[in-house]
Amino acid sequence: QVQLVESGGGLVQAGGSLRLSCAFSGRTFSRYAMGWFRQAPGEERDFVAAITWSGGRTAYADSVKGRFTISRDNTKNTVNLQMNSLKPADTAVYYCAADSTAMTLGLTQSEYDYWGQGTQVTVSS
Repeated sequence: QVQLVESGGGLVQAGGSLRLSCAFSGRTFSRYAMGWFRQAPGEERDFVAAITWSGGRTAYADSVKGRFTISRDNTKNTVNLQMNSLKPADTAVYYCAADSTAMTLGLTQSEYDYWGQGTQVTVSS
């Protein structure tokens, strides 16, 4: 069974940066594409970024393009989300997710098989 554990969330001022990490265990990490989603209070869970098994392709939501960068380290079984130029609108719980279709870039929740518990990111104005 795959387990995902997010870390790195916290409180930051607008314009600041945070780096989220997600530790993967239980299966072969390089057989999974990975994604990040976020959910603000009272909102749907939205796609943020995705990366294929090799890291060769990535995808981003328009709202974070140019500010966020997804990356992975298949030797450490981790996927990261570097978030720069943060805005109050980025405040949400951020979730890491794993997709067993390793070569695709899943943009919707239904494409992912496993989820972490989430980490809170709060951006103050």
